[in-house]
Amino acid sequence: MASARVVSTCLFVALLTCTLRCSQCVKLSNIILILTDDQDVEMGGMTPMKKTKALIGDAGVTFSNAFTVTPLCCPSRSSILTGKYPHNHLVRNNSISGNCSSTTWQKEAEPFAFPVYLNKLRYQTFYGGKYLNQYGSKDAGGVGHVPPGWDQWHALVGNSKYYNYTLSANGKEEKHGDNYEKDYLTDLGKHWLLRQPANPMPNSSVEYLDNAYRRRWQTLLSVDDMVEQLIKKLDSIKELSNTYIFYTSDHGYHTGQFSLPIDKRQLYEFDIRIPLLVRGPGIKPKLTLQSPVLNIDLSMTILDIAGVNLSTVNMDGQSFLPQMVSAPSLRNGTERPFFLVEYTGEGHSSEDPSCPKLGPGLAECFPDCVCEDAFNNTYACVRTLKDANLQYCEFADNESFVEVYNLTSDPHQLENIVKKVDPALLQIMNQRLIKLESCTGDSCRNVK
Repeated sequence: MASARVVSTCLFVALLTCTLRCSQCVKLSNIILILTDDQDVEMGGMTPMKKTKALIGDAGVTFSNAFTVTPLCCPSRSSILTGKYPHNHLVRNNSISGNCSSTTWQKEAEPFAFPVYLNKLRYQTFYGGKYLNQYGSKDAGGVGHVPPGWDQWHALVGNSKYYNYTLSANGKEEKHGDNYEKDYLTDLGKHWLLRQPANPMPNSSVEYLDNAYRRRWQTLLSVDDMVEQLIKKLDSIKELSNTYIFYTSDHGYHTGQFSLPIDKRQLYEFDIRIPLLVRGPGIKPKLTLQSPVLNIDLSMTILDIAGVNLSTVNMDGQSFLPQMVSAPSLRNGTERPFFLVEYTGEGHSSEDPSCPKLGPGLAECFPDCVCEDAFNNTYACVRTLKDANLQYCEFADNESFVEVYNLTSDPHQLENIVKKVDPALLQIMNQRLIKLESCTGDSCRNVK
């Protein structure tokens, strides 16, 4: 069981390519989005990616302050597809009841995802890899459901697996086995949940983490090779100079921080920071940008590249294309002063049979019965970088728990300073949070 868990937490790659479908059309740029699953940047997650950093980062721009707006797979991927915060696309977690690939999502959100806009512009679109965690399940319409906007669809059924998996190949079931050559897919006090793990970690947890960390790096090496092959192919067909390539992840990951074993879902930097490298026409090589960008900005940026009139698009994010191609003096005007990170916790209505002492309401309790999630691990945070490097978070629990961190003096978020800071600052951050939690479209980009 432990080894299966390690495999399921490894990285998975989604590719989205867009090329024009007719020779008569005006020649637009190709767009490729490479999206890994659960890749951190705080604990060396990019260390094995030497080829990727050289071929994309050194050839273009590296964003040193890229964030997800929610640190869990399905809500984050839904934000990438729609360009919206979770409170607007309403995907709360990885379950059907949490709106992950549900029929409601399919009716109300998928028709307005960015590939639909690209398809209308006569782009030819392709998707391959993990989509949403509940995709392909019976309650989500099975493998026959192909989201609108995709000309070629090769999506994984369910969550990340590398062997013995099933794909939806343009709506038809395609089963794969365990042959590597044929089937390997990628080649204070803090909140109570953080107070429950034993410190120091028991040896059994440490061994589990070491094994998982090695496997994750091994998987990343396969991703790195894939990126190299992709770029060589584009170069051989003389399309590299006309192609934007994005490399990022759906969220970060933790492997032992605060004695939490291995997962995501938390509000801390290791779970919300993501890698983001981009190369393409007009982007100068070896450029590093400090301005904060979010995963909800990816859709708007892709549509901006494609020439879509962004004023006609109902999304919460903003295009960061001007930051990449403009002169330095013109970039500052597009920088957001603060942004929202939000998450709705998951739990089981009954107790976990393997951890009967813990009771109901918890989830992801492994190894040694350390739980990574709970119903009341539901929070919303304001993150600022421009004027002050702060994070302010409110939990929806019976404690009304608040966490505040000054990441300039405390980059590892060791001390919750909620009782030490000026109450006036807490009030300002609370008011910003209220506005962000109710924002939509333009109001998300113009919160003061």
